[in-house]
Amino acid sequence: MAITPNQEQFLQLAADSETNAGEVVMLNLLKYKREAGDGGGGSGEEAYARYAAQAVRMVEEQGGSVLWLGRPDQVLIGDPEADSWDAVALVRYPSRKHFIDMVSQPRYQEAHAHREGGLERTILLAMTPGQAPS
Repeated sequence: MAITPNQEQFLQLAADSETNAGEVVMLNLLKYKREAGDGGGGSGEEAYARYAAQAVRMVEEQGGSVLWLGRPDQVLIGDPEADSWDAVALVRYPSRKHFIDMVSQPRYQEAHAHREGGLERTILLAMTPGQAPS
């Protein structure tokens, strides 16, 4: 499974940033590697923590914030194997453009090596806030 968006996915996000200029919340589903692959030793979770320590600062510099971080306890609906995740994070950015600006920085690319070294698989969903049904 891919750890980074492919070119088509990234171009679609960039195109969406032109027509959908408001806030975006990124839903991160994370499955860690047993052993880190970033050269820093330890577990995949520890490698991801090295990435997160740098990434959270960059998110905040873009005007964003980590809204929520937690561990899934059980798959209530779905396939327990396929839908097994070690962590879930919700990260808010003022816009898709702010997210693109952040991930395009050389500093982010350096930190990203820890993300790749720590994750076995991941899903990242860009979400637009909406109205709750009445």
